[in-house]
Amino acid sequence: MVHAKRWTLKKHFVGLPTNSDFELKKVELPPLKDGEILLEALYFTVDPYMRIMAKSLKEGDMMMGEQVARVVESKNSAFPTGTIVVAPSGWTTHSISDGEKLEKVLAEWPDTLPLSLALGTVGMPGLTAYFGLFDICGVKGGETVLVSAAAGAVGSVVGQIAKLKGCKVVGTAGSDEKVAWLKKHGFDVAINYKTVKSLEEALKVAAPEGYDCYFDNVGGEFSNVAITQMKKFGRIAICGAISVYNRTGPLPPGPSPEVIIFKELHLQGFVVYRWQKEVRQKALRDLLKWVSEGKIQYHEHVTEGFEHMPAAFIGLFKGENLGKAIVKA
Repeated sequence: MVHAKRWTLKKHFVGLPTNSDFELKKVELPPLKDGEILLEALYFTVDPYMRIMAKSLKEGDMMMGEQVARVVESKNSAFPTGTIVVAPSGWTTHSISDGEKLEKVLAEWPDTLPLSLALGTVGMPGLTAYFGLFDICGVKGGETVLVSAAAGAVGSVVGQIAKLKGCKVVGTAGSDEKVAWLKKHGFDVAINYKTVKSLEEALKVAAPEGYDCYFDNVGGEFSNVAITQMKKFGRIAICGAISVYNRTGPLPPGPSPEVIIFKELHLQGFVVYRWQKEVRQKALRDLLKWVSEGKIQYHEHVTEGFEHMPAAFIGLFKGENLGKAIVKA
């Protein structure tokens, strides 16, 4: 028998998640049936969206999320033992799957790249950057792009893709270390929003003529200021709102209706899972190619040990990660 360790939601979050909100459990998995496979997790992802999605869980349910896993036993010919997959198995060390929702890592994946990138730059965050920039913002060469949380898993890819396409890119982040990383990897301007005297003035100085595209990862007061800096007919891709996920009181007021109306702005929220099949595979191949060629740089914030999943997750909301937050099993 195989025993799996699982992190469950002990009680719903109030404000910033705490370690006491989680409970580690051990469960015994049944023998495989025909068509099933046994997965052993190699890497886990922690992402801000989990803070919102956890509202849909009942207390005692396992936390959701993707992992890179290896098939360790198989009764499914499509997934022989040793196959590496990305699986939506949640916060568990082992799981049983019928193969339906699994995605094999790209066949051309080079040995020189860590498999954990399938949870980051060549995975869901990279795809979010790719489709948000191309399909939602419709970015074109020569335009000016603003990226918030630019040193995060999504923002860092957004900025680098925009540079590949010939854009001017301004990124904001919350520490001098993150700002230095952005400058090192091609951002034209990088701003520490926590230390500038005036965010509005800093954004104006960075792009006096305004911004064609704003890739919004933070929401809240930051985005209210950023939206006033848009050019006429500017496009805003609303990817996330991490600045307000842990609020317990009323949300801050939204952006000025006058600005949106008279600048004729286009604001659109989106979730990356709408893009599937061929377009998704093409995007993954593009991302893998750019990373392999060194055109997109990546940084992983790796936490060792499954027992530290809650701490890695909580760290997201404290700004501890530069790049993609990963937990190594």
